[in-house]
Amino acid sequence: MALLGLCLLGALVGGLYVGILGALYALAGAAALIAALLMLRSTQWGLIFLVGIICLLPFAALPMFKSRLGFTPTFLDLVVLLIFFVWVTRLATRRERTFVGSPLGLPVALFLVFALFAFALGMGHARPTSTILRRFLELLIGIALFFVVVNTVRRRQELERLAGVIMLAGAGAAFIAVFLYVIPQDWAVRLLSALGRLDYPTGSGVLRFIEDNPDLPMRAIGTSIDPNVLGGLMVFVAGLTVPQLFAERPLFDRRLVALMLGAEVLCLYLTYSRSSMAGFALVLLLLALLRYRRLLWVGLLGAALLLLLPQTQTYIAHFIEGLRGQDLATRMRFGEYKDAFILIGRHPWLGVGFSGTPEIDVYLGVSNVYLLIAEEMGLIGLSLFLLTVALLFVRFYRCWRRGVGEVRLEAILLGLSGALAGVLAAGVLDHYLFNLNYPHMAALFWLYVGLAAVGMGMAEGARDTPAPPA
Repeated sequence: MALLGLCLLGALVGGLYVGILGALYALAGAAALIAALLMLRSTQWGLIFLVGIICLLPFAALPMFKSRLGFTPTFLDLVVLLIFFVWVTRLATRRERTFVGSPLGLPVALFLVFALFAFALGMGHARPTSTILRRFLELLIGIALFFVVVNTVRRRQELERLAGVIMLAGAGAAFIAVFLYVIPQDWAVRLLSALGRLDYPTGSGVLRFIEDNPDLPMRAIGTSIDPNVLGGLMVFVAGLTVPQLFAERPLFDRRLVALMLGAEVLCLYLTYSRSSMAGFALVLLLLALLRYRRLLWVGLLGAALLLLLPQTQTYIAHFIEGLRGQDLATRMRFGEYKDAFILIGRHPWLGVGFSGTPEIDVYLGVSNVYLLIAEEMGLIGLSLFLLTVALLFVRFYRCWRRGVGEVRLEAILLGLSGALAGVLAAGVLDHYLFNLNYPHMAALFWLYVGLAAVGMGMAEGARDTPAPPA
């Protein structure tokens, strides 16, 4: 009788739950509860869900909580905060007895602290809004994600699992973007507008075209809203996937890897993002020179197809216009660079912060991640960022010269380092790695930096000597 009563009570509560919220919200709530319980068990689950959100629903939010909290919390915010809560709790309860700093830990920490200093300094001339404050905190947490990764990813199986999750989630994002591109535009608008419940933009304006001209080819956006951001995501993911196609022991079946890589490259092409395509070309060149010589022939074949196929001539013309500075987007970038140099010249060392500029004749923002950092944090902040990147690649070079050893680890390390080189090269013409509007891309960048540092530590045969527990 007690068991029967318990079953009836559970059925009544479940029926009431579904009846009040509706089937869709009830299912979403149950999935969120299961995900939260898994993330509370381990930071590994938190990192897995973080990768999924970054790739599939980077801008999803919960607008129903805006009136209570004063801002709209995003899925990304909730997952990252839960990851840090679990990690800090494990340190406080001594379940984690060591804190690993990594050779890159000091420059990353200095860069993070100086970003906070620049933000506080900029408040003297421009008071930040609640939105800017929240997004800046998201940026800081994204940078601090480096320390979570180097302290929680300790075994090779964990590194391989996260690399596999990134590949699968990135391929999923590519398939979604290609599907939304090939279906009729009215259907694509309807499907993307359905995400309005999660605070996504709605209406016909969600679709993007070259130079915002509907008479020109449409650009793939997927669930990333911006085609250049989607292109950067594909550089991250495809850069990690390419070595798996040629590795002796890939993480997945080679046919599945080829399918995922084909979708990612097609998605990258459909974004018409010239900076991302150039960054991916650099990835292929580096991987070919370092390890996989066959990639040179693959790259030459791909370039020949781009030049000769009739379907790609619009893309080639768009690319050439950019090189010559003839199209509107490139001319606007040149104007932004000129204004950025004026702003940096007036505030060279410490920058103007993240809220706004002291003068009304200049503005904050430029399509170049390095100039953007210099605007906001000055040349000191830019130097700290470049120092961190330089130390990362110097360590990779030394590690590569000595030999990685294990073939699976070699492919992952090559993919992580190549992808980072590609997005840093694309950052010359884009700003999403340090833009407050795209905190998920900053989080993905520092996640890759952390995973690369972990892989190098494993390749060197031993992790860095941990500091004694506090």
